[in-house]
Amino acid sequence: MKVYPIKFNPILKEKIWGGNKLGNLLGKDTDKENVGESWEISDVNGNISEVSNGAYKGANLKELIEVHEATLLGAENFANFGYNFPLLIKFLDAKTDLSVQVHPDNVMAKKHHNSFGKTEMWYIMDSDANADIVLGLKDKTTNPELLNHINANNVDAVFNREEVKKGDSFFIPAGKIHAIGAGVLAAEIQQTSDITYRVYDWDRTDDSGQKRELHTQLAEQATKQFDSNGKAVYDLQPNASASLVDCEYFTTNILDITNHQVKDYNNLDSFVIYMCVEGEAEITAGLHTETVKMGETILIPANTEEVVFSATNAKLLEVYVDKGIVQNMQQAS
Repeated sequence: MKVYPIKFNPILKEKIWGGNKLGNLLGKDTDKENVGESWEISDVNGNISEVSNGAYKGANLKELIEVHEATLLGAENFANFGYNFPLLIKFLDAKTDLSVQVHPDNVMAKKHHNSFGKTEMWYIMDSDANADIVLGLKDKTTNPELLNHINANNVDAVFNREEVKKGDSFFIPAGKIHAIGAGVLAAEIQQTSDITYRVYDWDRTDDSGQKRELHTQLAEQATKQFDSNGKAVYDLQPNASASLVDCEYFTTNILDITNHQVKDYNNLDSFVIYMCVEGEAEITAGLHTETVKMGETILIPANTEEVVFSATNAKLLEVYVDKGIVQNMQQAS
């Protein structure tokens, strides 16, 4: 497979809770006022990402996998996932609170939907003053059957809320109650799944006056209790990487690039995704260089040996699916 930084056309999704930050702050091509999601890299049926640059321009992600197999995905990933891309990559803008929801694990998703489950993570790119998110239930002993009896009078007593700020990162395993709150702009990495069980939707209605469907019975089965709020603890230093999430479904690090840097991927058996969450950087793979700005995403094929970064002030999320060893970023001489 040809090695270069591959970009895709974003797939924009209007949402009842969406705003205008994806256009105004991240430069997405839209004049809509309620765009809630930008699907950056997707293999979800009906929403397959299309390449926007370079040698593979016009091809879609599924076609790339079918032709290039392990050289795109990595040998172990191709063995595990076949012709399916294992991750769904998004940016989210919440003008109002998202519905409180929960996702099934692999076992439940396979049984009910013949699908993967949905474990995910968020990186907070921007937030309004006092913005927060819902993370789990306040009472760790609460019976999930309570989810069938939530209303405006008891909702604040049921759900745990955490105030957030730029740079915060949270791990959301399948089974954890959660919701992004109003005023939050986030990057989201998740398993390739679009299955959501809606628990509570703040009693709002759509343009026709109808409330959105809730899925409380399935949510009760899916909900699990977790002791940790899943917030990443990391100390990011200039020209270094820090771990945000390392789980069986994906690894996500954050890179702080302030000059010319090189990263060696010879020991990594996986594609690599970069999401620019601050500033902009030049990324070189093979003989090709692409500029990535805040709100843009790049895919590097698994047969890439080395990636060179050049920036004065950029932060990138580095995402892959592999438990191999990646050498630390070293300053080029």
